[in-house]
Amino acid sequence: MIISRTPYRISFFGGGTDYPAWFREHGGAVLATTINRYCYITCRFMPPFFENLSRVVWSKIELVDDNSEIEHPAINAVMRHLKIDEGVEIHHAGDLPARSGLGSSSAFTVGLLHAVHALRGEMVSKEELAKRAIYVEQEILRENVGVQDQIETAWGGLNRIDLRRDGSFQVRPLVLTAERIEAFERHLLLFYTGVSRTASDIARAQIQAIPNRQRELEEMHRLVGYAEAVLAGSGDLAEFGRLLHASWQIKRSLSDRVAPVFIDDIYARAMAAGALGGKLLGAGGGGFMLFFVRPEDHVKVFSALSELLYVPVQLERSGTQLIFYDPPRYSQTAHKRRDFRRYGADQPGKGGHLKVLGG
Repeated sequence: MIISRTPYRISFFGGGTDYPAWFREHGGAVLATTINRYCYITCRFMPPFFENLSRVVWSKIELVDDNSEIEHPAINAVMRHLKIDEGVEIHHAGDLPARSGLGSSSAFTVGLLHAVHALRGEMVSKEELAKRAIYVEQEILRENVGVQDQIETAWGGLNRIDLRRDGSFQVRPLVLTAERIEAFERHLLLFYTGVSRTASDIARAQIQAIPNRQRELEEMHRLVGYAEAVLAGSGDLAEFGRLLHASWQIKRSLSDRVAPVFIDDIYARAMAAGALGGKLLGAGGGGFMLFFVRPEDHVKVFSALSELLYVPVQLERSGTQLIFYDPPRYSQTAHKRRDFRRYGADQPGKGGHLKVLGG
């Protein structure tokens, strides 16, 4: 049995420049971090005693006789991509709700790839996991997604990710003192709006608008460098919040679907209560909102947003991990349903047929 743990992420700056329609012509950059909230994938080869070939447990339970019948899009895509026709049992559990702007879909895909590769005895690099997740989501599932989520959830940590025109990328961790990181974390307030949405639909509108938004996206790219300099320096972190506010004003102008009226209301109340800046995470429409708030103003912001669920978070540094690794102890060639090996018929002195789980 294998259990992978993959963190969710918070994207601060550069969102939108990670769509291929933009960075393959102009290059792109994002500033993001993973947080200590996770997606867990439990995976094993299905023992041959059960009636069905595979069992998949997510928000529903699927029992299938062929892996092509799996309804979960990402699991089905990964099974096809890795050519898994053996029986598998896969369970998913997440610390936070899906479709909420924290890169949960990509965390799932990265974590599943990590677990299935390990199940087959293959240990792959973080770079390879990110590239495979990008391929699954963009080429097999045809989702309207960028590339930052797959890279960030695979690597982990507070990073600047530079995206080159040829599709390659560079992950550069920000080197900060423990005191600077702690001070930064104390300014972060994460709230759940209670509204989930399908990011791909909203992202489609943003991608279609890219040819008419060159000035805005260039400015979002530049803000990555400004924010990186603030964090890496020793000055007042309040400037990071002001940059976050400027970036949000640009992002919400990219499409009228990014910020519904209720999001604008939440944002206005937080700013009036003392927030220095903030943003709706992910493509927009709903999900989680992040605010950058001086510690002494936390109580006022909590009061202003009392109807929302506050989720305390800290920065995470490890990326996707195998937290339990107990590889199969029997041969999968003998493991397919109704395909047991025969033993003894061709050996002198041994008669009869014996079904064997080992090999």
